[in-house]
Amino acid sequence: MTAQTSQSTNALKTSQTVSGSPLNIGQGFTGLGFRHKQYSGAMDPMIMVDHYTMTAPTFGAHAHAGISAVSVLFEDTEGKFNNRDSLGNDFDIQGGDLYWLNAGSGALHDEAPRPGAKVHGLQIFVNLPARLKHQAPSSLHVKRENMPTLEGQGYRVRLVLGHSNNVVTDAESVWPFTILDGYADKSSTFEHQIEQGYNTWLYAVEGAIEFQVSGEWVSLAKGESITISEAQQASLKVRGNSGTRSHFAVLSGETINESFVQQGPFAMSTQEEINEVVARYEAGELGQLS
Repeated sequence: MTAQTSQSTNALKTSQTVSGSPLNIGQGFTGLGFRHKQYSGAMDPMIMVDHYTMTAPTFGAHAHAGISAVSVLFEDTEGKFNNRDSLGNDFDIQGGDLYWLNAGSGALHDEAPRPGAKVHGLQIFVNLPARLKHQAPSSLHVKRENMPTLEGQGYRVRLVLGHSNNVVTDAESVWPFTILDGYADKSSTFEHQIEQGYNTWLYAVEGAIEFQVSGEWVSLAKGESITISEAQQASLKVRGNSGTRSHFAVLSGETINESFVQQGPFAMSTQEEINEVVARYEAGELGQLS
């Protein structure tokens, strides 16, 4: 069965299948983009996810506020990805790493592949509740070697952040969030418990997958995604549906359930707060890159 219509079982809801919108920016950025409006609110706390390949500097220095800008590099990334921000960070991240920039009240950020690099990963905007939108920015860098790996019949899953299968990462993000980067074949027995009060985004990175949260198995083709919401500690099962192992990602975060206004890389509670952040940015008050 392929998910075409939203389903609801015992308060559990799955969205319609959402295919990514093609992204082609400059000479070195291609990918697929997913936006919260496509999921009728069921992506909360996520605002957007881009699945991208980047081979050249693309965006230059830019500002964020009211969100966390999260970079998850897949293991097949080639070379190094330089990250700089107004918190004083200036270092490279590599294949398998996580970089979480909690912009809070405002921060400048720039990320670019080193010459010859081919960066493959997810760029995620995670919303912040109103009480955290005005706090000082912070950052988190987790290296691949410090991430647990979950392995079992037919699957290998990196626990990039958060918790799954009674395993918890040492690193903690500013907002409760779990990130899984996995591979599974048709024999996979992988299972993840979705916490009550969390929304979950499931994505087929490479190859087709099948998932089950209630009832029958549902298929997702490469480049397709779905959200699972209003779960009461539901069990998510994932297996591959291709000739070889399929690559999938699971993002699951505690819902915020607050209205917000988004303007590009800013997300605040009101338009007035957006205007204030823009004015501070234009006045050079969000800091400078190291």
